[in-house]
Amino acid sequence: MKRDLGALFPELEKDLKPYTAEATTGILPFQEICRLIDGGRIHAASGIEREQVQPASLDLRLGPKAWRVRASFLPGSATVASKIERLKMHEIDLTGPTVLEKGCVYIVELMEELKLPAGIAGKANPKSTTGRLDIFTRLITDNGNEFEGVREGYRGKLYLEVVPRTFSILLQQGARLNQIRFVRGNPPASDIKLGQLDQSEPLVYLEADGPHAAVIKDGLWISVDLEGNADNGIVGYRAKNHAPLVDLSKIAYYDTLEFWEPITRTPSRGLVLNPDDFYILASRELIRVPPNYAASMVPYDPSVGEFRIHYAGFFDPGFGYGENDIAGTRAVLEVRSHDVPFLIEHGQDVGRLIYDRLLGVPEKIYGVNIGSSYQRQGLALAKQFKLPA
Repeated sequence: MKRDLGALFPELEKDLKPYTAEATTGILPFQEICRLIDGGRIHAASGIEREQVQPASLDLRLGPKAWRVRASFLPGSATVASKIERLKMHEIDLTGPTVLEKGCVYIVELMEELKLPAGIAGKANPKSTTGRLDIFTRLITDNGNEFEGVREGYRGKLYLEVVPRTFSILLQQGARLNQIRFVRGNPPASDIKLGQLDQSEPLVYLEADGPHAAVIKDGLWISVDLEGNADNGIVGYRAKNHAPLVDLSKIAYYDTLEFWEPITRTPSRGLVLNPDDFYILASRELIRVPPNYAASMVPYDPSVGEFRIHYAGFFDPGFGYGENDIAGTRAVLEVRSHDVPFLIEHGQDVGRLIYDRLLGVPEKIYGVNIGSSYQRQGLALAKQFKLPA
């Protein structure tokens, strides 16, 4: 029997258009995020631009002030401001271009604030470009006990921890380093439903072979590609030490070889990860996310090795679809080994994607037509770098 969600969640009636679908939990799509903005549930002193709203998430913007702090922290029972006061080294003005040095910890007040309705929570993640530049970011809220999570009904400011790990960066107020999804309830993950979805709409392709059987166990598993480009044999890139800083406002501007060392395939199709290095690799599989689903990458799974494979883990509805002319898109992997050198080999499972349903099909779908930077990506660096010749 179909349910009237306005009756099930009367406190949301003014903020969300009631659905008549079976699902009562899920991620809010584009149009419902817009309704939260229009209803004042998400607001900023300067207003919120519609282009910030993605198919199933909202881009968050850096505010005018940041603080260099001695250590990362969680507020717990305190406000973020009180912790900053305790740990700050100095305040930074972001109203003009400002350098954030690699290896330093910064806290930035974001422009957006929340007045979430009861029953609506949030989950944040770095944007793709942020992850590919090895900029470690985590959302923090007042009285928060976890990074990246926004509790149901939260009202207050948002802050972002920013740690450039490989390159020093130049940015200013308004830069978008992270994004947030909004969710009603706790949608259950189900391998059975994911398998059924794969049967109706193939989720995995291989470039040479077309649709490929999905490996599903606590999510959709992906493996690493160490065959690389057939023409040049490049399988990945290793970031160079002591590279120049990166101005985040520059697009297709920097010489790739000044910042990155190409990694070519070996006869063994293997790669030893150095724990001091940062790598950009790609999945062997071409992935698809149907328009009524969103996916997220599990960044670290000790069952497959002591390494982290993803910093920017959100995959939008429509990823790998386009205008029905794209048979999947590779997942780019931002890889850093932990503590010890670690060997990975071509086709080795390295991570998994969790698929979550949306409460409706977004009116805006991931793709080139909305300015998505990586829809047809292969092995792709951040958009600040020129495409390799």
